[in-house]
Amino acid sequence: MTDHKLLTVIIFMMFSQLSIAQYSYEPSLEYPFGKPNPEAPEEIKGYDALIGLCNCKSETKGPDGSWNEPVPMTWRFKYIMNGWGVQDETLKEDGTYSGSIRQYNTDSSKWYVHYYTSANVSPQLSSWEGSRNSDGNIVLYRKQKAPNGMDGFYRLTFYGIDESGYKWIGEWVSPDESVIFPTWKISCTRNIGE
Repeated sequence: MTDHKLLTVIIFMMFSQLSIAQYSYEPSLEYPFGKPNPEAPEEIKGYDALIGLCNCKSETKGPDGSWNEPVPMTWRFKYIMNGWGVQDETLKEDGTYSGSIRQYNTDSSKWYVHYYTSANVSPQLSSWEGSRNSDGNIVLYRKQKAPNGMDGFYRLTFYGIDESGYKWIGEWVSPDESVIFPTWKISCTRNIGE
């Protein structure tokens, strides 16, 4: 092998190793859901218990106020942006797919969550903001008027989070949260052996 070819191989190998090390917190064969970057804000680990795959049941409230039949779904969470963000994706058996990109802002001490769905492709993503409360729940808000025009918020809450799974609920709430109207709920069980 000529010196030129040997030098080319050595440079290629160096850059390959640098690239692997540079993105070592991305999903990989060893860590299929990525890892939190140790240089990212500590709050990134607030999603640790959700990272991975869960089998879930999604229920929405019907026009008559009763809960519709549960729709089976898979909810997948993973670290993205080399461990600085979190992405989730839902795959529902009714053919509806959705997801979110989650980033933590240290200046505001809040999570910002941008939501997208196959059911309603939009030029501008919906977004929520929030944080973990004293009970360990992840609570996010977005301004939204009630059907009667009353000011309020749509509140999303992850709760009951442990090694076996978690629950999630979407609710319209008044500004002082004295009026709460749940519209969507999901219960998830962690996949065994992931």
